[in-house]
Amino acid sequence: MELMLLMQSASGLLVILAILVFLLFFSSRVKKTVRARKIKAKQAVVKPSTDLQYLKSIIKHRQSTNEELKNALELIIKHHGHIHKKLGVRTHPDFDIYMDVLFTICRHPNTSTAIIVKFDKDLEHLNPEYKPEINSVIYKGLNSRGM
Repeated sequence: MELMLLMQSASGLLVILAILVFLLFFSSRVKKTVRARKIKAKQAVVKPSTDLQYLKSIIKHRQSTNEELKNALELIIKHHGHIHKKLGVRTHPDFDIYMDVLFTICRHPNTSTAIIVKFDKDLEHLNPEYKPEINSVIYKGLNSRGM
């Protein structure tokens, strides 16, 4: 009788042990899957926004770092660099956006000469007919810094 009870207890413990081992391996697979999903979600979030209003807000934010300014200006040139042709002697109304960006970047506390010069050259290269206006805005922006 005692031997029978001992055999039933041992088989019951083996069944419980098998269930626990199965749960251990199953939960580790679930954790790996969850980790992989989180990594993919983080990688998808990193994609920068190319909206012109968003990029202007980065430039206008006084706490933006030098690197953030550089990235925002590169995205502006890449996605919004071409300005419409002049309307006779007058500039196109969209040029006002670029005037604002140029003026703001010249006055920003975290900007550098390299950033301003690179943006100036890239914008002039894409829009050669606006070269005098671009130079004028940069001149006004740099003079307004109040050194």
